[in-house]
Amino acid sequence: MLRTLLALLVCALAVGAEPAAFPAFPASGPLITAHPDSAAWPPLLSDDLGNAEFPAGVWSMTDGILTATKDINIWTRREYADCILDLEFRLEDGTNSGVFLYNSDRVSWMPTSVEIQVLHDQGKEWRNVAPNWRCGGFFGHLAPVASLAKEPGAWNRMTVACHGPRITALINGGLACAFDLSAWTDGTKNPDGSEIPKWLQGKPWASLPYHGRIGLQGRHADAGISFRNLRILAPPSATP
Repeated sequence: MLRTLLALLVCALAVGAEPAAFPAFPASGPLITAHPDSAAWPPLLSDDLGNAEFPAGVWSMTDGILTATKDINIWTRREYADCILDLEFRLEDGTNSGVFLYNSDRVSWMPTSVEIQVLHDQGKEWRNVAPNWRCGGFFGHLAPVASLAKEPGAWNRMTVACHGPRITALINGGLACAFDLSAWTDGTKNPDGSEIPKWLQGKPWASLPYHGRIGLQGRHADAGISFRNLRILAPPSATP
């Protein structure tokens, strides 16, 4: 009897451990329109941050909350292609941070990372920035559809879906941005004709790889950022 119960328990655990199925994305429009149930997805970063790269002493995970002491990025050791990243972030007054995707160059990371901006838009330092600098947009390239982040101190949810050149970001249930990197055929100009910030200029995104490391920006402009519940779903075939 005991042996039978143990066998049933093992089977139940095996069934419970079955990974979530990766969704089929629509052929056009935003890739996703609602935040997913990501509770069973694998964490992006381990509790000890052993699967990440960053200088010692800068980033730490305490009670499930990830924070940084300096403006230095944390990067996954693993590269991702098609994926869905789900997370929460909390602003401070004046926060300027970001979520980086498709990083393909460890040294020259600025022009080779898609950054979904995380910003306290109404902070005195940032309230007059260009539209394509605002929270939820493709930083320096495309303005967000709407201002969706909550005031400092509150937790915000962000979900980012990546499928080849197509990327969609949701914040707090609303569409923040949806774009196709293949439209960026010029390394100095955005498709709308605006100039890309100098430090982001380089090879056009239409020619860069649609896979790479995922990163988070640390404490910038003396204002902190907190992250929690970072989870990711990716099909095995989408891992380079």
